[in-house]
Amino acid sequence: MKIENNVLKYYLRNVYFITGTAYAGKSTMVKMLAARYGLIECGENYHMAVSEKVATTETHPDLCYNRLLTDWRDFVTRTPEEYERWIYAVGREAAEFEVAGLIAISQDKKVIVDTNIPLDLLKEISDYGHVAVMLSPQSMSVERFFDRADPDKQFLLNVIDSCDDPVAVMENYRQGLARINSQEHYDEYANSGFFTVVREDNGIDTRDEVCNILAKHFGFTE
Repeated sequence: MKIENNVLKYYLRNVYFITGTAYAGKSTMVKMLAARYGLIECGENYHMAVSEKVATTETHPDLCYNRLLTDWRDFVTRTPEEYERWIYAVGREAAEFEVAGLIAISQDKKVIVDTNIPLDLLKEISDYGHVAVMLSPQSMSVERFFDRADPDKQFLLNVIDSCDDPVAVMENYRQGLARINSQEHYDEYANSGFFTVVREDNGIDTRDEVCNILAKHFGFTE
């Protein structure tokens, strides 16, 4: 079955997407906007509740990569090039789960989404007023990746520490993060034509300011 983009756009009319680079504040803004304006919140990787049940290695090989792992050290020792390829492939494979799920929950209420749907697909199924891009300097996305206390990042940190040469493995992993958040990918987001907010690395708390900017862009009212 193929569903035309104008049909998808209609059924996604109540969905607002935030995308962009790591450490730009996407998850924080999704939480703040949802709380402030009474929106349904779809945080990072929300699709996994369904994709982990439905995806198969034949139909969604990259989404199923972790399922086939026997040793998580294989995950953190992949080449930077393979890690970059896998990250963006997962976003594309997950897009159909995101779209189907968002259609199911958004018909009667607005939804705010932290998404990895590729930019070219967002242009087909949404529009300028429903998408915002958030960007951060590469130094923040790479150097501060493990600063957060969330369980996933701490788990990866423990896996790296368990490797024979954790210093070399950490350097390899950070090179992968650098490729994922490279200037090339940054420019793709910055030049996408979507509304864009850039996070400055100045130590100033701008959460309320950015939240107000995004709310105005999306047309949210108290």
